[in-house]
Amino acid sequence: MESLLLTVKGMSCAHCKMAVEKALMKLPGFISADADVSAGTVMVSYDGSRVSLDKIKETIADAGYEAL
Repeated sequence: MESLLLTVKGMSCAHCKMAVEKALMKLPGFISADADVSAGTVMVSYDGSRVSLDKIKETIADAGYEAL
């Protein structure tokens, strides 16, 4: 299991938080996603053998936000 804190630009409300978390939880090998709107971050835990960091960032972008 890998854990990582990502900066996410564009989140501004509870709906944004839910959109990011819901999109990430659909990925194979994802264990948890906890977005913090006020900090502009998301803490993720995932199986690195099943999903890549690039795929995580792409999924956040597909949800309408920018992951750094």
